Amino acid sequence: MTAVLTRPDDESVRPDPAEALRPPTDRELTLLGRGMPADRLRGWVVTIVLTVIGGIVRLQNLGVPTDKGSPVFDEKHYVPQAWQVLRNGGYEDNYGYELVVHPPLAKQLIAIGEWLFGYNGWGWRIMPALAGTLMVLLTIRIARRLTRSTLLGGIAGILVISDGVLHLQSRMGMLDIFIALFVLAAFACLLVDRDQVRERLATAVREGWVNESVWGPKLGFRWWRFATGLMIGLTFGVKWSALYYIVAFGLLCVAFDVAARRAAGVERPWLGTIRRDVLPALWAILLIPFLMYLAAYWSWFASETATDRHYTEIKDIAPGFWSWMPPALRSLGDYTGNVLHFHETLLTPKDNPHPWESKPWTWPMGLRPMLYSYDGDVTGCGEARCISATMLVGTPAMWWLAIPMLGWAAWRSIFRADWRYAAVLVGYLGGYVFWFTNIDRQMYFFYATPLAAFLVLGLTLCLGQILGSARRGFERRGTGLLVVSLYVGLVVANFAWLWPILNGIAITSGHWEAERWLPSWR
Repeated sequence: MTAVLTRPDDESVRPDPAEALRPPTDRELTLLGRGMPADRLRGWVVTIVLTVIGGIVRLQNLGVPTDKGSPVFDEKHYVPQAWQVLRNGGYEDNYGYELVVHPPLAKQLIAIGEWLFGYNGWGWRIMPALAGTLMVLLTIRIARRLTRSTLLGGIAGILVISDGVLHLQSRMGMLDIFIALFVLAAFACLLVDRDQVRERLATAVREGWVNESVWGPKLGFRWWRFATGLMIGLTFGVKWSALYYIVAFGLLCVAFDVAARRAAGVERPWLGTIRRDVLPALWAILLIPFLMYLAAYWSWFASETATDRHYTEIKDIAPGFWSWMPPALRSLGDYTGNVLHFHETLLTPKDNPHPWESKPWTWPMGLRPMLYSYDGDVTGCGEARCISATMLVGTPAMWWLAIPMLGWAAWRSIFRADWRYAAVLVGYLGGYVFWFTNIDRQMYFFYATPLAAFLVLGLTLCLGQILGSARRGFERRGTGLLVVSLYVGLVVANFAWLWPILNGIAITSGHWEAERWLPSWR
């Protein structure tokens, strides 16, 4: 997407074709950095092939396991609610089971699958599987943009296919894979916006009017920043945890803008960013998500019988200060307050904790996985009695490197001003640190699903440094390629070993014990 740049006096400025022949200045080179790879066709071939492979891996035998034909684990909440959504035309209405504590968007998406395939495993899992498949595509393209390498983009695709968390969450009728997808899409849009802003500023530098104002030039409408807000809004329509990404990506957007204006030689980059960029950013990354959140309730507003649709009228709640607001919005506000109270009081019972609960300090390395299903009386493994289980576990060859990766990313961000690591770090921490604000709350490892893609991106950046530049010589490049190949092979082998407990395949009791490597996995 392109836009016409404007001078401070709003006079349109269009590039002179003759200017394109002039060698770029140092400021232009700093702004533009290393260009995207020229192998666009090969890049898309790699992307499509790996995405298809990822889709096949996620879709195979998708209807297994079930609990005698019914959903397993937390599917028991969301799958019936999605069926209500399908029956009612977009909203839940079951007052006898009023545990509708998340916005409706993900359940509406699951309902599409149930409409296509019926109330069965394929029906309630097909949309999460497609979401997980799209994450493969996005991860490849993001990694390629971060590293400017099609090879490293392909490696990122292999890693994301081979992650146990994203694999199993793509095969469950739950909400978290949709959060992971929309957050990753928002991150992708923000990266494209960064590059586009720098291209526009490079044009201003080349044409010699970047400093006609101490604030720097206006940058026109930024469609990719607008798209970032839309993607965060979709995340908000799935779960409230999107609030933290609004903060994280909003700050990252401001940091990108300040760095770009400074690189362009703007006299006052901070004040220029505040004056030129912050207000439009608030509109795009703050207001748009809230409007998208309200839009997710379109069918709720249009209904008469949705859960708590007429809450204020039924409870006869005095509007007070909010009397100017329509009753429907007041009901949504009170309904939202009840949901907030539910989440705030969802505490771990001291005398009866959930057997698979985990706390956030265990998530980076996946030290306490989650058992989703278990049947100890099946056949098909070659013995009289077999075990079929599904366990949410991150592939250790990746997840056990999370702490070193985060440490290296922090070092590169602070001491080498490497914006790529800083961006990945913000994406990772945006979905992680806020869980420490209420440690007594019940928490589970599947809350870490959005972290997985950023773990893959961080590891890919590290592998890029190990691989080294082709300019460093054949021997150095060859050694780096060998190390990277061995590591990628290790990840794929590790994923293959976990395959039975990620897919509920019948195995012997001895194999089941061998799959659980750590005492905390039991």
